[in-house]
Amino acid sequence: MPIIKSAKKRVKVAAKANVRNSKTRRTVREAIKAFNKAVSSGKTAEIAKAEQAAKSALDQAAKKNVIHKNKAARQKASLSAAAKKAGVKPVKSAPKKPVAKAKKPAAKKPATSKSPKKK
Repeated sequence: MPIIKSAKKRVKVAAKANVRNSKTRRTVREAIKAFNKAVSSGKTAEIAKAEQAAKSALDQAAKKNVIHKNKAARQKASLSAAAKKAGVKPVKSAPKKPVAKAKKPAAKKPATSKSPKKK
């Protein structure tokens, strides 16, 4: 057991993170198992729904750095390949629209006082 105060805190923080990470990993595993079960059943609607849930779980795990982003990408590709083999048509996601920047109103230039022209 640590003696230094900061080390004691690190033990607590690490324990919390461990619980959080294990929940995320469990969610990913359950989603992939549900997808595999749907593939074995052969129902395309179930497969598509389970694939979406599994991809979402993988994205969340990669975002939280629980698994590496390349591993998530590899597993998502594997899910897509299995779904395609089962006869599910790939769903194309809508292209992301670029965020339009709000235009600032043009600032008026201060009127300059010009001296009248001499004739």
